[in-house]
Amino acid sequence: MTWHKTTLETSTNGKGLYDLTPQLHSQIEKWGIQEGICHLFVQHTSASLVISESYDPSARKDLEGFMDRLVPENQSWFQHTMEGSDDSPSHMRAILTNTSLSIPIDNGTLSLGTWQGIYLFEHRVRSHKRNILVRCQSMVK
Repeated sequence: MTWHKTTLETSTNGKGLYDLTPQLHSQIEKWGIQEGICHLFVQHTSASLVISESYDPSARKDLEGFMDRLVPENQSWFQHTMEGSDDSPSHMRAILTNTSLSIPIDNGTLSLGTWQGIYLFEHRVRSHKRNILVRCQSMVK
């Protein structure tokens, strides 16, 4: 077995879902991995990783709206607001989703379903640079 690793740095323009799928497919192709597993980890407490619908952009808008309704900003009971009204809610949204994902690699590609994509879910209002650790283990035949 062989390990491959890199860090994807993604710039965000505020809250929303950012598609990482093309970058990840490209990296796996560059490494020449045919069979294995890809582990992803976001090094932040106010962003997360999700696998979601990748075909219709309205699905992303619905998910973003759902999260805004589930954990609204500007609540009077929030104490952790040092960085703004999105401070506490961004951490809450992150614990409701994932900070890591593992996806099998088969025949040189991520084994995602037909309409699945891998997204960085930015929970903060302002722009950020986010680091996603990519660790892929390939099977040597």
